[in-house]
Amino acid sequence: MSVLTHESITANGLRFHCARAGAGRLMLFLHGFPEFWRAWRKPLAHFGARGWTAVAPDLRGYNLSDKPDGVEAYRARHLVADIGALAAAYGSEKFVLVAHDWGGAAAWGFAMAHPERLSHLVIINSPHPYTFWRELVNNPAQRKASEYMLLFRSPKAERVLSENGYARLLTAFAEFGSDVMTAEDRAAYVEAWSQPGALTGGLNYYRASLMYPPTDADPGPAKLQLKPEDFRVQVPTLVLWGERDRALLTGCIEGLEPLIPDLRLVRVPEASHWIVHEQPERVAREIESFVGPAAR
Repeated sequence: MSVLTHESITANGLRFHCARAGAGRLMLFLHGFPEFWRAWRKPLAHFGARGWTAVAPDLRGYNLSDKPDGVEAYRARHLVADIGALAAAYGSEKFVLVAHDWGGAAAWGFAMAHPERLSHLVIINSPHPYTFWRELVNNPAQRKASEYMLLFRSPKAERVLSENGYARLLTAFAEFGSDVMTAEDRAAYVEAWSQPGALTGGLNYYRASLMYPPTDADPGPAKLQLKPEDFRVQVPTLVLWGERDRALLTGCIEGLEPLIPDLRLVRVPEASHWIVHEQPERVAREIESFVGPAAR
């Protein structure tokens, strides 16, 4: 069993709290909303014991990492720069990037901007930006599934989500699939959300994004004219997708092949958005099969 340690890393002008296990080539894990480093505790132990430096930061705005003020600080370019700077703090070799949800959104951007930095990209239930745009604009079912984003972007989001001991956020884990949280998990998540500024930091990812359901008052992504050739990913990529995801429908993984020439797509029909929690052994097995051993 690899020992899990915690450290503070300065990267891209911010201080990031990171959990780390093992020593070797870097495998960097990025969480989504409303999570933090702890989402990856089982993969960290698994890969840290198998010759990797497995690292999971709290992303900017979350838990114990710095929380810059203002929506502008959460634009995609800053998230991409964070990834590069965090990886550089652990070495200059090509690394494996594993990401879920909002961490995945940042990871897609990093892979497109800096393919030379990565040996492999692993995306878990996080839509490619072009297919997500396409689905939000053209698929009424995806627009409806994404309506929660409109609440998350609104000024009342902090009040609504923190009511009754963060009941709505805790329930989200059950609403999107199996209830995967133990009492210990729930206490840890409430503590993370209760860090000063943390809930606003996480919500600012939604407020800073151009991707949200179009409405009559705000066409949002419908104002954009995206071209698929501008969103090609030139990195070997595994997309692992729990098909019971109620927020991100399977239309998001249709038509990925032209966008990602070196793609392995693994659908898991019985898993939800929270597949990392529901099936940690399956997740580790799929990643290991895709990236190979650390020493190479």
